[in-house]
Amino acid sequence: MTFVTRRAHFNAAHRLHNPDKSEEWNRETFGKCNLPNWHGHNYIIEVTVTGEPDPETGYIIDLSKLKAIIKKKILDPCDHKNLNLDVDFLQGIIPTTENLVRAFFEQLRPDVEAACSKDGKLYMVKLYETERNIAEYCPYRGL
Repeated sequence: MTFVTRRAHFNAAHRLHNPDKSEEWNRETFGKCNLPNWHGHNYIIEVTVTGEPDPETGYIIDLSKLKAIIKKKILDPCDHKNLNLDVDFLQGIIPTTENLVRAFFEQLRPDVEAACSKDGKLYMVKLYETERNIAEYCPYRGL
């Protein structure tokens, strides 16, 4: 199996807050991440595609197409935005890194897989909230 990864970055604000819980619970659970006036991160996203290279092009996916998909589906809606308020596909979720990486995977999947070679598929999305806080989502691990 061959893997190819594209990396991009964006900046965004968010607040970790569960509206079903009390203000006290939210402050105790999320600490500084629950500040009422938000806080921001310089996110890095890595999108990994897997499959067999097309015999005519040698590509699993044309990286310029992958770059354009990431821009359209993630960067344009999220960069310099408030993830809680401004991003339609994130409405109703607590924007932890764990939840974001899953939402990003699902947002990317249809367009990425349409652009892949015959057997190619979106394999994994990894999201760096900081250089020390990283989440990845891969529905194929453990199969």
